[in-house]
Amino acid sequence: MLKEKRHSIILDSLIKYGSVTVSDLVEKLNVSSVTVRKDLTELEKLGKLYRSHGKAILINPHINNRSVIEKEKMAPEEKRAIGLAGARLIDRDDSIIIASGSTVHALAHAIQPIHRLTVVSASLVSSEILAADENIDLIQLGGMLRHSSLSVVGQYSEMILRDCSFSKLYLGVDGIDFEYGITTTDMREAELNKVMMGAAQKTIILADSSKFGRRGFAKIGDMECVDIIITDPGISPKDAKAVEELGIDLIIAR
Repeated sequence: MLKEKRHSIILDSLIKYGSVTVSDLVEKLNVSSVTVRKDLTELEKLGKLYRSHGKAILINPHINNRSVIEKEKMAPEEKRAIGLAGARLIDRDDSIIIASGSTVHALAHAIQPIHRLTVVSASLVSSEILAADENIDLIQLGGMLRHSSLSVVGQYSEMILRDCSFSKLYLGVDGIDFEYGITTTDMREAELNKVMMGAAQKTIILADSSKFGRRGFAKIGDMECVDIIITDPGISPKDAKAVEELGIDLIIAR
């Protein structure tokens, strides 16, 4: 097998599963462990993955900020399924908050209102998607634009939310760590997310399985603040059990 083909298989496996061990790659690629380690070293130097204790993960577990355009290319089918599962939780004449991120965009595409729906959105992309539906009363939050996420942050957004009440918050995160909590890569976004959580009766996390075991720079809240997590079948049995033991409803979108 050519090196380029091996590299492609390795990266595809990382995108699908979030992490992969050297031993798994030896079996999958039918090559020696020395060859696998050389491939991983080369890909790490190219910034494609991060090596740690006999395995590789897609990026450093201490997450760096990435543009939402780049994120949308990662696990698109999983995110589409997560978005559809999230949309099914919306009730008749509901009122919801949607935050920012590529998985939240997938939710926006999936929303089909039952009668009327009120949506407050921090995401410019999600607002543009939802604006085409006349059954949605859409409120776009204002504030400072984050160019990487195409969403707004800051005190103007927070002021609007403090005077409102919603049934659900749909929140995308960059990391889910059972000891540390849910995180993002921007402190301003984390502060806005905290205010959103205070304005909603339920917090619903939309996150593909690669987000588990990772930490962003800015903490949004502890795991006890989360009511529902919607993820894909790539979640490990260990992580799924941990979610359920915390009393959080787990929905696996297939």
